[in-house]
Amino acid sequence: MLKYSAIALVIGYVLDLIIGDPRWLYHPVRIIGKAIEALEKILRNIFPKSAGGERAAGLVMVILICIGSGLIPWVILQLCFRVNTVLGVGVMSIICYQFIAVKALKDESMKVYDALKKGTIEDGRYAVSMIVGRDTQNLDEKGVTKAAVETVAENFSDGVFAPMFYMIIGGPVLMLIYKGINTMDSMVGYKNEKYINFGRYAAKLDDVANYIPSRLAGIFLVLAAGLCGENMQNAWRIFRRDRFNHASPNSAQTESAAAGALEIQLAGNAYYFGKLYEKPTIGDPVREVSISDIPRVNRLMYYGGGLAIILFALLHTAAVSLIMLI
Repeated sequence: MLKYSAIALVIGYVLDLIIGDPRWLYHPVRIIGKAIEALEKILRNIFPKSAGGERAAGLVMVILICIGSGLIPWVILQLCFRVNTVLGVGVMSIICYQFIAVKALKDESMKVYDALKKGTIEDGRYAVSMIVGRDTQNLDEKGVTKAAVETVAENFSDGVFAPMFYMIIGGPVLMLIYKGINTMDSMVGYKNEKYINFGRYAAKLDDVANYIPSRLAGIFLVLAAGLCGENMQNAWRIFRRDRFNHASPNSAQTESAAAGALEIQLAGNAYYFGKLYEKPTIGDPVREVSISDIPRVNRLMYYGGGLAIILFALLHTAAVSLIMLI
């Protein structure tokens, strides 16, 4: 199965570029999300209502979601490959396509661009509220634009690069385990009263799973800057300087590369649920943020993803050929 990973990855990547996420298709992430919701309710009722009990419940959930996320696609693919190799590769490609989000990130961020360019600031605030977790009702045009640019830059890692990374080294099974971890973190990995204990292991595991991909993704955005006419030298400088300017050890890796490439300053203080959170800035304000930075960061993402898919496919093909020779 693994020897077809490069073929499936390329097909899946191209399908995502052409089709994106169709609204009518029930996305597998939603299935994982429903499983997380159900397990949380069950496990909270089983384990003691204490800090230790909640951590234990959260650990059991992590184990079960990881097993389920990997076991189900493994069984499906085993059955498909027993029927026909072409069927197996086809199903691998479809799975891969569903977990790469290049077109979705571009489409959603460009809705913000169109709203700011053709509509009102209220339209822009609404559009960006669909893709960010911060409060958007008081953002000005610069704040709305920054939020959209940051979303594309940050999600290049866990929405594009990391799924491809795990696909190429472990096939759809490892890629789906990664998405299970990533989905758990997005749902329960908060440092609030409800999830500080229950979501502890999910958040820590997500940090581990994204540690290598996020750093490689940042480097690929630096390289992409040179290919698409952005400031590659500044991207490298800001990446090295500001890639830890975030509470998460991984989130600023790609954001810093993008800020440097576009010569703008991102991040900084933001409101969440009415409360101000003081956060460090990323990048230097060489120039003011403008709405044109939204298509520019999308172009950077496309070049970074294209560069990654080419390198991954070549390395995987070389590795498979070497193994077959041995």
